[in-house]
Amino acid sequence: MPDYAVVAVLVTAAVTWALRALPLAALAPLRASATVRYLSTRMPAGVMVILVVYCLRDLPVTESRAVAPVAALAVTVGLHLWRRNALLSILAGTAVHVTLASTLFTS
Repeated sequence: MPDYAVVAVLVTAAVTWALRALPLAALAPLRASATVRYLSTRMPAGVMVILVVYCLRDLPVTESRAVAPVAALAVTVGLHLWRRNALLSILAGTAVHVTLASTLFTS
């Protein structure tokens, strides 16, 4: 094997290792940060609200095609408030949306 190939493999290995190790080294001092603790409690709900608003922003609620997403959202929120199980809520909401969308709009 030529020398340049060995050097290329070593450089590639070093860069790959550095890119994988750097985030872990950078996160260590942040773990004790009050700001990071605050964001870790507030961000999940904030991200979900942003996603819901983004997905439903152009939905015409007066048209029949709004039934599936609105019903799925209601099922997801209702199940989550009742059972506090994200996986159950997401799966049930997705199932409701897929079922309604396939039955209402397949002709």
